Amino acid sequence: MTGDRLTVPVSDRFREAATDWGDNRLMDADDALETKAEQALLEIEHLVADATEVEFTVGDGAIHHRPSDDLAAFLDRQADRYGLEPAEVLSMHVDLFARVFLESEETESADPDDPRPW
Repeated sequence: MTGDRLTVPVSDRFREAATDWGDNRLMDADDALETKAEQALLEIEHLVADATEVEFTVGDGAIHHRPSDDLAAFLDRQADRYGLEPAEVLSMHVDLFARVFLESEETESADPDDPRPW
């Protein structure tokens, strides 16, 4: 992985999801946040670059990730297309995966055919 390091602020939505996820597993908040960040980044990297590892750190209210070349190129294309910075695009993708892997009933859709990851 050789892309430039991108910094993504941890949104309230992401922090809340990590806390909920960690509470269900008796994890402390920092460990849960790091695990949820890894899950989100792995999902994104896997979808874009078929990657199975990610290089990242969590600190100072942000996720710092060095994207694979494929993901960096993807983020650059989306950023150019919408007039954003690559880190802003990554931030939106990370936030989309905030509630993935949560198992509580309150996060599930009433419609079993609804594909959204609450």
